[in-house]
Amino acid sequence: MRALAEASARTETLAEFVPGRRVLGMPRAPRMRVVGPVWRLGVLLLDSGGRLYSLGRVVRAEKAVRRSVLARSVAEQRAYRAAAIRGGIPEGASVVFDAVALDLDVDALLTRPGALVLTTSVDGSAAVGVRWNPTSPDAVLPLESYLAERVDLLAHPPQGA
Repeated sequence: MRALAEASARTETLAEFVPGRRVLGMPRAPRMRVVGPVWRLGVLLLDSGGRLYSLGRVVRAEKAVRRSVLARSVAEQRAYRAAAIRGGIPEGASVVFDAVALDLDVDALLTRPGALVLTTSVDGSAAVGVRWNPTSPDAVLPLESYLAERVDLLAHPPQGA
């Protein structure tokens, strides 16, 4: 966290999607409720308090515009973008929602599938690993080296990135 803060690494907005509802009989449009800034480290998010989250869905905040849309997925994406604006997120900002806070407890790592997994080495010792590709069960790196690489990339992005 310190390296990211000192490097003024780019953050994104972690938000919670709040569906539309009626308040005193009046319809209220869906919106995003800001949780706070996070650094995106590949398949993980890190907040300033050191809490890890799995990467959820990502949109860029954008004002709603009327367009004829045939694809339901495109219309849904536009609705999420507009909900971010209604939640007070500046236009153009990256917004991550549906992110899940990760538990580093051994029981949680064993029972809940996700980005973090418990691995065992040849000598039988256990370690936390990151499944960086959810479609490949063998795509696991040790948590420490994964975070070190991702923090370095975010703090010192390649030229032109």
